[in-house]
Amino acid sequence: MKVTFIGATHEVTGSCSLLEVGNSAFLVDCGMEQGENRFENIPLPVNPAELSCVLLTHAHIDHSGYLPLLYKNGFRGTVYATESTASLCQIMLRDSAHIQEMDAETENRKDRRAGRDPVEPLYTTEAEWKNRKARRAGRPEAEALYTMADAEGVLSRFRPCPYNKLTAVGEGVAVRFTDIGHLLGSAAIEIWMSEGGVTKKMVFSGDVGNTHQPILNDPQRVEQADYLVLESTYGNRLHGERPDYVGALTEILQQTFDRGGTVVIPSFAVGRTQEMLYFIREIKEQGRVHGHDGFPVYVDSPLANEATSIFLQCPTENLDPEARELVRSGVNPLWFEGLRTSVTKEDSQAINANAVPKVILSASGMCDAGRIRHHLKHNLWHSENTVLFVGYQAEGTLGRALVDGAPSVKIFDEAIAVNAEIRVLAGVSGHADKNGLIRWLQGVSPKPAQIFVNHGDDEACTDFTQCLREEYGYNAMAPYSGTCYDLAAGAFLAQPAGVLRKKPEEAARDPRAMAAFSELQRAVKQLSALAQGAGGRPNKELKRMAAQVQALYDAWRA
Repeated sequence: MKVTFIGATHEVTGSCSLLEVGNSAFLVDCGMEQGENRFENIPLPVNPAELSCVLLTHAHIDHSGYLPLLYKNGFRGTVYATESTASLCQIMLRDSAHIQEMDAETENRKDRRAGRDPVEPLYTTEAEWKNRKARRAGRPEAEALYTMADAEGVLSRFRPCPYNKLTAVGEGVAVRFTDIGHLLGSAAIEIWMSEGGVTKKMVFSGDVGNTHQPILNDPQRVEQADYLVLESTYGNRLHGERPDYVGALTEILQQTFDRGGTVVIPSFAVGRTQEMLYFIREIKEQGRVHGHDGFPVYVDSPLANEATSIFLQCPTENLDPEARELVRSGVNPLWFEGLRTSVTKEDSQAINANAVPKVILSASGMCDAGRIRHHLKHNLWHSENTVLFVGYQAEGTLGRALVDGAPSVKIFDEAIAVNAEIRVLAGVSGHADKNGLIRWLQGVSPKPAQIFVNHGDDEACTDFTQCLREEYGYNAMAPYSGTCYDLAAGAFLAQPAGVLRKKPEEAARDPRAMAAFSELQRAVKQLSALAQGAGGRPNKELKRMAAQVQALYDAWRA
């Protein structure tokens, strides 16, 4: 029996690990990479058709987003997940295409104004657009990453599992899902594996939740593990004392409304949006914001609206005691006067046409896609507004650039000045901080023989691993993609170094690439010189030359 680490190694996103027991192989998570990832991931070492199952810790796209691609490539096994995770994936995996359709429409409007060919969505129909361009340029046709049919196909493979119940998932393999308090339905997965008379228990923490957060239970204890895979998103940071979330949010709302502004909250549609609604309900119930009675709150995310319904329909034992009591007393913890939801494009556009001070909750949480980019384009350049971040911002995302103080950002190829106030609601995180991770880890007794630290950026992952070794005496290491470990023998089979991804400018330094790049630059200079010296030519020739250059640009623009 062995484990091979594939994704989320020295990176936060793209969670994926391969386990092989006897003649069966299965994955723990199959996540999409988001933002800027520094290290290369190895390809999946087995044919997807040979995988017996996928064990899914939770529904976030960086853990589940490549499941449709896995299905497209031949996977026909079972996806085991908690009941709430299965319900959330039903809407989240289908939503991937919807976001692309919205972004494509924006690009199409810009291209039509510029006289360029339209683009089409990434997942569903982008291939046809690329194919048309490829055919004109004599290049091979492209294929969509995956289609809605692939998403529907993998969703049909889900098998919901209750918390705290042992489930057999294959010969010699049984699992148990334990509430980890990160997202509705999120779980640490306990895996018992037997092969050749040897039995080992391996635990994947998934994303360990923060304590004392609204709606969700605190992370539950896992009592024992031979091997543990532990996340490290905040492995070198502390959230500090639990802040007064409601008080801090009230202050931001009051200050922004008093100057006539709007509070724009980039918020993850699933989890964080529901937390914000919970806080705002309390603010409104207690009349904490003065002079702006009945201020409107817009949830501009069809996915968030669907997710909120799932939160309200989930088993009450999935909720923390306070939320559970509200539900039992007949109070909707996620609804209040002035809450408005938008579904259509027209609904979304109308929000910014209204100058009344308001709150806009929109996805995505890292501002890298979706309707939030439209709201930022309309609101970032107004000094009376506030953009409030309430979640983790990965490197390379628009959200991270704004949090880091960028004076301007590019949205839909247009430079937008950052004049709005940029705020961060401290402590609001679905992830445990360094102390929270250690506190949860110390509940696993006796100490695991080996801890594998993943799901953290390079610095956080490295620092946390060092802390576990030097300060707490754990046998811990942070694997890079391709690391393979024999679980029966307790020995590494492969322990590669991390392979940094090459940026385009770095790739050009390779000898062969450098020669080709130099040739291209030389040709461009020749073309530029030709254009500069064409001033005396007849208009007919100049128009023909311009058309040929434009055609060349259009062909390679794809």
